[in-house]
Amino acid sequence: MKKLMESADATSVQADIEEVLQTYETALNASDAETVLTVFAPDGVFMAPNNPSAVGAEAIGAAYKGIFQTITFDTELTVQEVVQVAPNWAFVRTNSNGHVTVNAINERVPDANHELFILQKGDDDAWKIARYSFATTNPLPQ
Repeated sequence: MKKLMESADATSVQADIEEVLQTYETALNASDAETVLTVFAPDGVFMAPNNPSAVGAEAIGAAYKGIFQTITFDTELTVQEVVQVAPNWAFVRTNSNGHVTVNAINERVPDANHELFILQKGDDDAWKIARYSFATTNPLPQ
């Protein structure tokens, strides 16, 4: 994991943000939509490829419930970069690698993505995912 920040405050911010992403990864692998919602801001936006943006907690919850009905994750996020751009805003670039199981046919297939998270620190001093988008890094089918 790259450590791009140097100060003690920056190290603390990075650790707090990485904890949010660890919670997200654990919830993703457990197909736990309720816990996924705990790491998103109430007005967060989830932007999955080939889908309209899911805006707000209700839409994000519905999107993840649908995803978890379709596939089961076994993946690991690796933080590549954490950049705090303002006191209450940061972006994180990650890569994920693992497998998903297509539930309808019980087929396990490779899964790899690069992700961009934008996090916002709320009035409660907790970092939450404000925006999240990803794209596959797997080769296109031939």
